[in-house]
Amino acid sequence: MRINNREFYVFIEQDEDGLFIGEVPQLTACYSQGETIDELITNIKEVIEMCLEEEEEIQTSKFVGIQKVVI
Repeated sequence: MRINNREFYVFIEQDEDGLFIGEVPQLTACYSQGETIDELITNIKEVIEMCLEEEEEIQTSKFVGIQKVVI
């Protein structure tokens, strides 16, 4: 599954060994690492696609919207 035109924020930290660790807070358990930031971004894009596929499989209900009701 290829998802285009969706934006995600990646929080990036560098651990004590010099590896870059990235996490996407909008997606559950979506994180990766790389020896460079470029490698991290390549890896995190693959992980984002996997996380989106998993969320799609798990999702049993679909958010439709919010409606104001006055009584």
